[in-house]
Amino acid sequence: MTAHSLKTQPDPPIGIIGSGIAGLITAQVLLQDGFNVEVLTRDKSVGGVWSKERIYSGLRINSVHGEFRFSAMQMRAPDNSVKTGGRLSGEDVRQYMEDFKEQYLKDKIRFETEVLNIRRGDHGRGWEVLVRDGVAGGTERVSYYSRIILCTGGYSNPHYPVSLTPDAAKAARFSGPVLHSMHFSSRIKDLLACTTPVHSHEAPGAPSIVIIGGGKSAQDSAAYLAREGRPVTMIFDSVDAFLASSTPLPPYIRKSRFLSVMSPHRELRSRLERFLHTTWLGAAIVHCFWNALAMYSFYVLGVSRDSPLRRTHSLFWNTRTNDEGIPSEGSFHALAVSGKISLVARTRVAKFGDDSVILDDGSKFPAAAVILATGYQSTWRPIFDEISMEQLGLGRPHPDLKSPHLKTKYRWDYASLANPPDVPGKMSWSASIYRGLVPAKNILNRDFAVNGAMFSAHHTYVCEVSAHWISAYFRGDVLRLPQSIGEAIDAAQYDGEWVQRRYPHSLNWISESNSSTVAFWTWPQVVDDLLEDMGVRAMRSGGSWASWPFKAINLDEISNLKAERDQANGRREIRA
Repeated sequence: MTAHSLKTQPDPPIGIIGSGIAGLITAQVLLQDGFNVEVLTRDKSVGGVWSKERIYSGLRINSVHGEFRFSAMQMRAPDNSVKTGGRLSGEDVRQYMEDFKEQYLKDKIRFETEVLNIRRGDHGRGWEVLVRDGVAGGTERVSYYSRIILCTGGYSNPHYPVSLTPDAAKAARFSGPVLHSMHFSSRIKDLLACTTPVHSHEAPGAPSIVIIGGGKSAQDSAAYLAREGRPVTMIFDSVDAFLASSTPLPPYIRKSRFLSVMSPHRELRSRLERFLHTTWLGAAIVHCFWNALAMYSFYVLGVSRDSPLRRTHSLFWNTRTNDEGIPSEGSFHALAVSGKISLVARTRVAKFGDDSVILDDGSKFPAAAVILATGYQSTWRPIFDEISMEQLGLGRPHPDLKSPHLKTKYRWDYASLANPPDVPGKMSWSASIYRGLVPAKNILNRDFAVNGAMFSAHHTYVCEVSAHWISAYFRGDVLRLPQSIGEAIDAAQYDGEWVQRRYPHSLNWISESNSSTVAFWTWPQVVDDLLEDMGVRAMRSGGSWASWPFKAINLDEISNLKAERDQANGRREIRA
């Protein structure tokens, strides 16, 4: 091969790992900017958690903001939109993701391709990705990419407590199905087959299907099985908080900055936010608001004062919040309140017994099957060896390794953050991902990024703006970036300290995949940071000094973001 032919060979494509919301919008934005991309997914269809293989009848999205699309393509309103306030089903989201792929990403996705390992190429250039085609039992081969973007989400690998694995069940002679909630859709037939409908006279008092956990996946699984008439019992210590209303919330509440203003951000941009979070009167208003919202939600769904469903996480101090919308007959809370789902609360399952589960107090609970809604673990550990993790700086840094230049004077002595909840065994750690998008240690290389790992109440908006930021970063645009690795590490650790202050509970269950910005209620403020980094207009919903918190935010606001980026970058280059 001649030197001339070597020079004219095109660069390898950018490898995007994951075909969920983050992967799809990242690929589309990078293609707009002229990059060649290839999306790798182990699934048979797009959508990630909303793929055809994972959804099932009755599944609904958990989006407090209520909008789940991209700016480039409108989404058809569901048939019962007026009645439910636009609540989307899993099928609605799946179909939209399929349509988006067909319109923008044809022939750009490799399905049933499992990523086994990612490492830097020879001489530290490019990336070698070991994949297995066809997933289990397929052929292994190496693919080459110029850059990598992880879009696997914060978690996608199921977490099994050591004493509750399928192997532990076998050792205890538990004979029923044991599965993680991630695999619920594919195992529904097994679950229905192992139990008799509760209205049947053939097996009165038959063992329940036991669901361990109180989160969204536990509630969804329990509701589905109860609607199918199966005996279901949820065993949990606490359940997710939730929002509910007697009628659909108006856009100036649900789709505005109102909830974000009532939650403190690491930087308070407006007088209103400073009043609410730095004065005693403002803090009293903030906590009264969140407490009243929780009480109202209990009232709307008929949750009595002595119900285990009152043992929720805090709306203010935690990110584990679901949007239940208006009451519906077949919802989890309606079924639980009516007794069609049994609740065993303030306890944990310690281990399996002989066709039973054994609780912390030693008591046995008969079980026909067990669903482990026990959360997820890092998606990164399995695909990077220790050397690559260290090179990139993807691991969770130890608190003792903080930079001596870290701005420790920022303690956020906000009045609204006074008297945080006590968290037994609270972990201490620091973040490693700058802006939640780039490993701080690798920031000068511009060849690796992450999208979709931020907690957010408006996932599609955050992922789309993040995709533009990443594309500008790869393209070499003039961005507001740290000038050194040390500055990037300091900034990431600054964010880490904020997360510890703002969400003390969350640190005990997030992993390296979420060692970045937590942008739940305050996602509009985080988006503003990213837009300003790119030199384009922030606070796009507009409004006057009095109305801006109530102006509805719409994805159409960012439909021309590429053109704005191009113009801003050109102006800045001319000035330089």
